[in-house]
Amino acid sequence: MHYQIIKPTEELNKFDDYWSPKHIGDMNDYQFKLVKMLGEYEWHAHEETDKVFFVLEGEMIIDLRDGQVRIAKGEMFIVSKGLEIKPSAENECHIMLLEPKEQ
Repeated sequence: MHYQIIKPTEELNKFDDYWSPKHIGDMNDYQFKLVKMLGEYEWHAHEETDKVFFVLEGEMIIDLRDGQVRIAKGEMFIVSKGLEIKPSAENECHIMLLEPKEQ
């Protein structure tokens, strides 16, 4: 059997583009993805599923229609499905996402 250790920091070093999640692994019906963030993303909602943001490096902001959360290195935030959000990062930020596999 083949065993693989995934090193998120090494995977992040393989790309430079922002707001373009890279698939790094699967667990059951879920995918782990890495993304580099800088600046603002558009308002959007994930109607079908919750979404997990885990900050590996830096700090990100998630604007909500009724407030804002700041998530720092080592912190995680779960966005409930259907909730409209606008993610951003004032400085480069590295995130791990956990979301259902695309059908």
